[in-house]
Parts: sequence; C-alpha cells; structure tokens
Amino acid sequence: MFEYITAEEIAIFSQIIFIDLVLAGDNAIIIGMVASKFPTDQRKKVIFWGIGGAVILRIILTLLTAYLLQISGLRLIGGMLLLYIVYKLYVDVIKESNKQEDIKVDNSNLIKAIWTVLLADFTMSLDNVLGVAGAAGDHYYLLIFGLILSIIIMATAATLISKWIKEYKWIAWAGLLAILVVAIELIYTDLKILL
Repeated sequence: MFEYITAEEIAIFSQIIFIDLVLAGDNAIIIGMVASKFPTDQRKKVIFWGIGGAVILRIILTLLTAYLLQISGLRLIGGMLLLYIVYKLYVDVIKESNKQEDIKVDNSNLIKAIWTVLLADFTMSLDNVLGVAGAAGDHYYLLIFGLILSIIIMATAATLISKWIKEYKWIAWAGLLAILVVAIELIYTDLKILL
C-alpha cells in the first residue's frame, strides 16, 4: 500500500497537518472561552453543542469550498484570502501582538452562547477549510483526512496545541509557510488559466 504514495502526496499531507495545527486550535479556544463563562452544568452543554455545530459547519464548508475551488477565477480569490490570513497569522501568532480578546457573552442565555460559538466558528473555520482544500487540490482522500484532523484537534487538543505554538515557534512558521505555498499555488494556477 505505502509503495503507491507519491512525494507530492507526502508534501500535501505535511501541508495539511501544519495548516490544521495552526488554524484548527483557534476554534476550540473560542468554544472554551465562551463555555468558561457558564456554571459547570451548562458548560458541558455549550461545549457539546458548540463542537457539534462546528463539526457540521466544517463538513458543509469543506464540501462547498472543494467544489468552488474547481471554478477558475475563484482560486485567485481564495489565494488572495489566504495571503491575508498569512499576514494576520504572522502579526497575531509570530509577533504575538494579538491580545487575548474578551468575547462578550450573555451568560444568562445558553442559546445565545451557543449561537456566539457557531458564529465565531463559521468565520474561523473558513480560513482552515480554504487552506486544507487548497492544499489537497484533487486529492479528495487528503481533503477528508484534513477535515477529520481539524475536527479531532478542535475537539481535543486545542489548549495543548496553542501552548506548543507559543513554546515552539517553528510550528507556527511551518504552518505559515504551508499556507503561503498553498496561496501562491492557487493564485498561480488561476493566473496561468486566465492569461
């Protein structure tokens, strides 16, 4: 089985892992921050519904993004978005200028808290899904692997990964580089078709 794995697939696999490590942890941190503002009995509900909703959102966004990236012209836009994400990550993660923002949560209402988590997750999932879908290209089994990995990271290891990124800067740099490569590939592919 392993003799059929190409160097390209290994490179894509590595890109997906680093993209997920850098981007998927944010979602779980948001869920944790919102849940921490609730009593213990309600906290579990916020985490359960927050992660459950995030998983469904992630699946829908992945399928949609994989389809949209097949349309020429949209890869250019996706690549430009990823370049912006690289810049934001550089400022927030590498330079550590991102202050721990306090999310305003109405802790009297569980439904509003879950809605806050889903809304935050939608905006934060988009960069992860775009990065993984762009890296995977036509390799749909690697796209599925990236989706599953991001869900596992989000549900279990976010705190640990955010700690690793702070301690070992090379993980953040590797993730940044992987996203940058994907952005350039998406832009180049579309420009080649358009020109």
